[in-house]
Amino acid sequence: MIHRRIGDSDVEVSIIALGGHEYLPDGRSRGFNEVPDLAVIPGYIVDGFGQERRKELIKFCYRQGINFFDATMDSEKDALGRNLQELPPPHEVYVQTRPEGLVYDRDPCNQKMANYEVLKAEVQRGLGLLRRDRLDFLNIAFMRWALDHDPAYLAKIGHNIRRLKADGLIRFACLDTFSGERTYQRGIEAGCFDAVYVNLNLANDGALEKVFPAAKEAGLAVFVRECFMKGELFYMGDEVGITNRARLAQTALKWCLAQDAVTLVVVGCHDAAQMASNLGVLENLELNDEDRAIIDGLRTSTRFASYRTDRRSRFFELG
Repeated sequence: MIHRRIGDSDVEVSIIALGGHEYLPDGRSRGFNEVPDLAVIPGYIVDGFGQERRKELIKFCYRQGINFFDATMDSEKDALGRNLQELPPPHEVYVQTRPEGLVYDRDPCNQKMANYEVLKAEVQRGLGLLRRDRLDFLNIAFMRWALDHDPAYLAKIGHNIRRLKADGLIRFACLDTFSGERTYQRGIEAGCFDAVYVNLNLANDGALEKVFPAAKEAGLAVFVRECFMKGELFYMGDEVGITNRARLAQTALKWCLAQDAVTLVVVGCHDAAQMASNLGVLENLELNDEDRAIIDGLRTSTRFASYRTDRRSRFFELG
């Protein structure tokens, strides 16, 4: 495993991280696709997370040197916290999660995150689920409406991040949004974050233009997700005759890791065998002729073109 340092700290994270999603037999993520209206409600736990297959995956990650774990909704937090207790890691691990119910479009204008006591209480609640005293990375995900509604919003967020650190509740803060380039840029300019969390894949690469260079100049780590486009990558491959899904996944992962600013890629995995296949990229991270041929073929897919147009429109807020 290759590890990269976070800023000027002593923390080094694995370039491949394990996401918290678990999966249904048809490949869709659990929770979100079982009880979508309930899965993201704070305190709602979906049964069956963190069972034997997941434990074997976590043990495999330990052996491979993976030390970064991301969790989103409460079901994932609770499972990860339980699994880390049941399976004490042989080395230090770092956990990232978000304040549930406060992020994205789940709170009007994301006002609750600007209130320190509310944010603090939610961080503490999340730590209880994770069975940890301090959160390594708090993912603060707000939308453009927060900035439009309150000109002082980022100053309040910066104040809250500093207080959470001073109170020993978090170590790092990660900037996240689904609003796109301008919101990322304003967050980076605020100077209160340690990392950014961005969607990045072969068909969704808008962050390469301005967000990544700005993050790198500011000394921020760059975490990326949706390398496999929530499974859409494989349907694109099927459309153009790229049927070796393991090889396609490796090419997509290698392409993400080849981007200069990227610190790590968070990947979702069904089981240890799937993660082992993904880790094959570590044998040689350079894109080769076969990788380039796969990428060129993928770009002829009509699904690829449609996906790319849609994601770039959203990222650059063209719609």
